[in-house]
Amino acid sequence: MASHGKQCTHGASIRKVTPSAEGCEECLEIGSWWVHLRLCRTCGHVGCCDSSPNRHATGHFHATSHPIIEAYDPPETWGWCYVDEVMLDFSQDKTPQRGTIPRFD
Repeated sequence: MASHGKQCTHGASIRKVTPSAEGCEECLEIGSWWVHLRLCRTCGHVGCCDSSPNRHATGHFHATSHPIIEAYDPPETWGWCYVDEVMLDFSQDKTPQRGTIPRFD
């Protein structure tokens, strides 16, 4: 996958996944809120974005080294490779929402 001339070298780690929760998995457990959601395309973990107080998606990357997330807020279709620091296009491979995702922003 490419974006703006820079290449992502982790395409082999992208999988069809089942989202782990109907919102940020950790925020739901601790009763916190989030701004936007990110979906790990290696294992399906749903975490909150870096604009959220807890930054669980980035924390998941640091804990697991799973390199690629997908924006999990419709109608967004972009992704991000943490390792190569490159945007990705998931418009043809968007993961369906699991239920109704509550919004807190």
